[in-house]
Amino acid sequence: MEANLKNKIFATAFAALTLAGCGGQGNDAGGGASGQQIQIVGSSTVYPFTTAVAERFAQTNASFKAPIVESTGTGAGMKLFCGGVGDQFPDMTNASRRIKTSELETCARNGVKQVIEIPVGIDGLALIEGLGARHNFQLTTADVYKALAANPFGKPQTAKTWRDVNPALPAVAIKVFGPPPTSGTRDSFAELILEKGCDSDPAMKALKESNSDQHKNVCTKIREDGAYVEAGENDNLLVQKVAANPGAIGVLGYSFLEENAATVRGIPLAGIAPTAATIGDLSYPGARQVYIYAKGEHMSVIPGMKEFLAAYASAWGPGGYLAQRGLIPSPPEVQAKAAAAVQSLTPVNAAELK
Repeated sequence: MEANLKNKIFATAFAALTLAGCGGQGNDAGGGASGQQIQIVGSSTVYPFTTAVAERFAQTNASFKAPIVESTGTGAGMKLFCGGVGDQFPDMTNASRRIKTSELETCARNGVKQVIEIPVGIDGLALIEGLGARHNFQLTTADVYKALAANPFGKPQTAKTWRDVNPALPAVAIKVFGPPPTSGTRDSFAELILEKGCDSDPAMKALKESNSDQHKNVCTKIREDGAYVEAGENDNLLVQKVAANPGAIGVLGYSFLEENAATVRGIPLAGIAPTAATIGDLSYPGARQVYIYAKGEHMSVIPGMKEFLAAYASAWGPGGYLAQRGLIPSPPEVQAKAAAAVQSLTPVNAAELK
């Protein structure tokens, strides 16, 4: 009863602020909401990009408080975001995938009927090897999964060399330097590479439908016998380790491959090399469109939301500073759609998600 009453009080107070903000009494509404900060949750993969924009926004917009950005994961972020309208619910959420129709329906049931979708760019994840390596690896997502899964396809892990994984590969010991569990890159690696390799088995795709928790465990848990080496959060150090260990492979954001092309090269997956072009057109398996979603009901109530979205739009283009963080610009037509969404604040509808 107390919780319900509290929620009703929050909703009533927030509705009053919204009406004040929209009804010509902006000074009173602004004064009441001036202490509020933009609250952002969601994808750990998108977190570094949104954090970079939030930091720059705070430096250049002294009239607004710095946005608060939390890494909760895409699914958990959507759940929080769609929980309702009011200052106990986040204003925006980062997402490493598009919102699901079921999530949009949950939002609507809870009063969040103005969900603004903004594709901010493309995330690229590269596998690398040293230029001095003799093997010139050509891998598939299934090869990588079989080599690194704790229990590939639910069976004990026995592979010692890449040839054990695939007879066409060299008899080189499996050694992969990659991000720790705390890294957003690790999440991307699990979702973009390991899960795709795991789902090459029809039984695993079926398991995803029947038992998603077991599927996640089988498909994304990495072996802990030394074949996979957690290299920390310093990708430049990871590059050095790969370059110094012929036969070793590294997993990192595409931008670091681009910066270190003099010492390492990208490993093709399914015959497609990681380049700005193949990541930009999403043909490379380690690429995906990433998003932020904003709550339209909060736009006129939370100070700085419109300005923050405009700041994001100025950062994601080819000359924007997010490219230095590894965000690949979306194709021009997607950028144009995103910029229009920032300007018009038009909510996405279920028909667009089909």
